[in-house]
Amino acid sequence: MADTSPTAAPIWLRALQFPLTRLIVLGGGLFYFMGWTESRLILAKENPALGALIALALGLVAILLYIAWGRIIERREVTEVSTPGAGREFGIGLLIGVGLYSACVLILWLMGIYQVQGLNPVTFMIPAIAMAIKSGIFEELVFRGVLFKSLEDMAGSWIAIVISSAVFGFLHLLNPDGSFLGALFISIEAGLLLAAAYLVTRRLWICIGFHIGWNYVQSALYSGIVSGGVAEPGLLQVNIDGPTILTGGTFGMEQSILALVFCTLTGVILLMMAMQKGNLKSPPWSR
Repeated sequence: MADTSPTAAPIWLRALQFPLTRLIVLGGGLFYFMGWTESRLILAKENPALGALIALALGLVAILLYIAWGRIIERREVTEVSTPGAGREFGIGLLIGVGLYSACVLILWLMGIYQVQGLNPVTFMIPAIAMAIKSGIFEELVFRGVLFKSLEDMAGSWIAIVISSAVFGFLHLLNPDGSFLGALFISIEAGLLLAAAYLVTRRLWICIGFHIGWNYVQSALYSGIVSGGVAEPGLLQVNIDGPTILTGGTFGMEQSILALVFCTLTGVILLMMAMQKGNLKSPPWSR
């Protein structure tokens, strides 16, 4: 017998609530919005302070769109981006991102591979803000908030970790100096770490903080290449001379064995914490 109660959702709404539909409609929409935002930031490149404000404003719009989908379409509380505790979780993610990248640089410096030759003006640290904010907010909404969550609803946490990590990593092949090895390393190190960071709290703030922190210091402070992108000078004037397996070469630190080890170990620790809290979901066919 059909459900005729007043609370029954119409069929079109139930279709939109299906995880695959969320992935296509919300994920595709946010992915397009991310590309459009990046094009606006490129236009604002001559005014980096304005670019940072644009990135923050459009990032907040993206978060509001994500919340609106959850509340209006899925009829649920969107706890993954709720504000209570957001500052603390964002700060934790920021510290992890900055700390892990700095640890990689420290080892290269101790080995004589990373050589500091001088300082640029502090203003050199401003241009990286916009892209760090854009990547941190938009990519986490798309890849953890939509892709991972949708896959998890359809197939459980473990399958979601594997597939979302692979998609996240190999999309970096589209970057100017993208490489198969760099994409593979990102799939393992960042895909696992960011999925695990989401699972620990089942919220996005640690992921966003980590992503912004890593990308920002990589470019703005240490003058590194971000994931096969275009190199931009940061605060430190540096010379990096060493084997690609350590430096990451033209792809950046994400292709370094140091990042692979440090980030993967951190991801495993976070994943174990999530498992201890019982935050992983089993596939729907075994629930």
